[in-house]
Amino acid sequence: MIVALDVETLAEARALIGSLRDLVGMFKVGSQLFTTVGPAIVHEIVDAGGRVFLDLKFHDIPHQVAGSARAAAKLGVSMFTIHAGGGSEMMRRAVDAVAEAAASGQHPPPAIVAVSVLTSIDAATLQQIGMGSDPTESVLRLVKLAEGAKVDGVVASPKEAEAIRSVVTRPDFLIVTPGIRLLESRKDHSLPAVREDQKRVATPAAALAAGADYLVVGRPITQASDPGHAARAILTEIENPAE
Repeated sequence: MIVALDVETLAEARALIGSLRDLVGMFKVGSQLFTTVGPAIVHEIVDAGGRVFLDLKFHDIPHQVAGSARAAAKLGVSMFTIHAGGGSEMMRRAVDAVAEAAASGQHPPPAIVAVSVLTSIDAATLQQIGMGSDPTESVLRLVKLAEGAKVDGVVASPKEAEAIRSVVTRPDFLIVTPGIRLLESRKDHSLPAVREDQKRVATPAAALAAGADYLVVGRPITQASDPGHAARAILTEIENPAE
């Protein structure tokens, strides 16, 4: 499980890390926190023995993304995102840049995962932006592009995980799934309601059964009055899925 540190301050991030470090496998540092505090939070987590999923979704001309990928590798992150929509050359350049950075021997190469279609996007939004109207079709097209570019995996909704497994040829191809929500019967209703802008979601157990490797969980944990309790509730659902 990866917990998304989508908070406004370094103090909030540190509090979450302190309460969750023994429960989760990785912390996601996204654009909000990185824009606020910069690489310092990545160094802090890595230096303390933690793992970082740097979710900045690089999407630019190939030269710029290659430079960003090289910088991410040198930060010591375990995984980072690029946008599959940037095309094959952009993704291949990122893969090459990470390999070059890893050759220095300072850090093991991070996994590169390509973002397919954001979980906040549904058929209506796809049609609005001119990408057709079927999320699964769009995801699979980008997944094939990403696998051909030799990235390590993709970010996709749990709704598409099973379909992705059916089309990729590499058994070690990673699927990272945000959009994780607890079963209604297992929610702690004393916790604040989460504003829902993710549209293609699933339970932890369903996402794993469909073929996901990593589950990214944010607000159901980070907005809870007791983040550790919320994280344990999700781990319980993973270990003991409902019949």
